[in-house]
Amino acid sequence: MPTFVDLSAPIAQGPAELPDALRTDIAYRDHAQGAQDIEALFGVSPRLLRDGEGWAVETLNNFGTHNSTHVDAPWHYNSTVGGERAQTIDEVPLEWFHAPGVVLDMTAKADGDPMTASDAQDALAAAAHTLEPLDIVLVRTGRDAFYAEPDYIARGPGVTFEATKWLYEQGVRVMGIDAWGWDAPLHLQAQEAVARDEPGIFWAAHQADLPYCQIERLFNLGALPLTGFTVSCFPLRIVGGSAGPTRAVAIVP
Repeated sequence: MPTFVDLSAPIAQGPAELPDALRTDIAYRDHAQGAQDIEALFGVSPRLLRDGEGWAVETLNNFGTHNSTHVDAPWHYNSTVGGERAQTIDEVPLEWFHAPGVVLDMTAKADGDPMTASDAQDALAAAAHTLEPLDIVLVRTGRDAFYAEPDYIARGPGVTFEATKWLYEQGVRVMGIDAWGWDAPLHLQAQEAVARDEPGIFWAAHQADLPYCQIERLFNLGALPLTGFTVSCFPLRIVGGSAGPTRAVAIVP
């Protein structure tokens, strides 16, 4: 029997101090409230329900498509990619999201020290893995350990434009990371972009003008072998969406 490894972050109520754009808000209605709803909707008394209970229901009142483990669509990066209208998350091919996976170990890298193309090639050699078209590449940084910390957004080495482009050229269409974002932390990119007053520094890997997808905020990559497993990471089919939350899972023989 294969082993299934959950690579997804938990979806839970976010701290109140987080800004709306980053916070998840969930309203929970318990079984007693469900019984009241059934009586109000259908006239069925709680005494006619098992243990006097109705249905439990949760409502996601504030849940951005990027708030959990999610797949970014090309539309997230720019309105056009490769001279054409960028694909939204409901338009990317499903075959991209169930494929052999490989882990590139970047746990030794410091925050803001991004993975280069050479780093990726060395990690592939260490994994004894030769990339094939549509392989799913997962960059392990170990920053999932800080998921619940206030400075999670500021952690992670990130990936360079050149490394992203090199992976794309090998036929990779889905790349993932166990940090807040695929690029280096935003505040570090911002400092460099402003100091140098140059385009192409802030969000460089996202805006690489390539039609590819990223999985951000992965979990448990340390539980995987470096190669020899399959990744399943289908995003929710949100029409016109820049991203879709995913229950990313690795299937290990």
